[in-house]
Amino acid sequence: MKSNDRMGSIHPMNFSALDLNLVRVLDALLKERSVTRAGERIGLSQPAVSAALNRLRHALGDQLFIRVGNDMVPTPRAEDLREQVRQAMALLEAAFGSGHGFEPGAIERTFTLLGADFFATELAPALSRELALLAPRARLRMLDSARGDVGRLLMEDVIDIAVERPLPQAEWMVSEVLFRSPFAVIARPDEPMFAEAGLATGDVMPLDLFCALPHALRSIDGSLSGATDIALGAVGRARRVTLAVPHFHAVALAVAEGGIVAVVPCQFAERVAPTLGLGVYRPPLPISVPNLSLYWHLRHNETAEHRWLRGLIASVVRRLGYDRTADRWMPRDEG
Repeated sequence: MKSNDRMGSIHPMNFSALDLNLVRVLDALLKERSVTRAGERIGLSQPAVSAALNRLRHALGDQLFIRVGNDMVPTPRAEDLREQVRQAMALLEAAFGSGHGFEPGAIERTFTLLGADFFATELAPALSRELALLAPRARLRMLDSARGDVGRLLMEDVIDIAVERPLPQAEWMVSEVLFRSPFAVIARPDEPMFAEAGLATGDVMPLDLFCALPHALRSIDGSLSGATDIALGAVGRARRVTLAVPHFHAVALAVAEGGIVAVVPCQFAERVAPTLGLGVYRPPLPISVPNLSLYWHLRHNETAEHRWLRGLIASVVRRLGYDRTADRWMPRDEG
């Protein structure tokens, strides 16, 4: 093998032969450190991302990412590229994303979102502040998830965007991952059984204790089970759900009354715990971690106002620090 064919060799890159779509893949991999999650971010399959990574490795003469456990760790070369790639993507989005002559300040319309009450109380106020600054004549309306079928509401233009956990997608429905949402357990820290177990906030709740305590559940359709019950069933255990309500904040208020616990998104748990005097604990077993995504109709995919709003939502979510919170609460056996 010739030295200039080795992966670690240094050689000039033929830029004209570089598919610029590969830059999107590199940007997603640098953000996600996972082939699967990078694909979800940009709408590609895992094999497609892997193939693109191989092409990048060949073009740049560097491994770029080394697998360590469940993580794809960037090499020094990839780290050197991080900021340049980010800036390049920002320039491309600015050049092609908004449409010629688009001015947010000229928007005079109502944007309608659909999501859980958690987003109505967290995302909507922060997004409203941004709209007031950038598009002062725009209006924001948020409907509750219980309003109805997401597909129908998008098809009929009742809503512009849904902020939801994974949904079945028709061919005309487009999605973009916003953030991961691992689960945490909320409870009053003065529960007598916690003192007996020596349990402190942030600890893993023992499985026997977790199953013995009554649970509250957020359920928009009245069902008494969810992802937690699937995880428990896989190890031959079950919990007692004694309360199902359609809103996360109702769940948190019930927990604050005492005698009941709940498994909720970690971002929501960290937000309400200080206000309600709750403790936040790790679940006793891994629970499947859902992505929270934006969903919209394909007809709006290239509409300047719609593209701008989607970018603004993603920017607000980044500032809220949801990804950092997710990193703290990821199950121990997941990347």
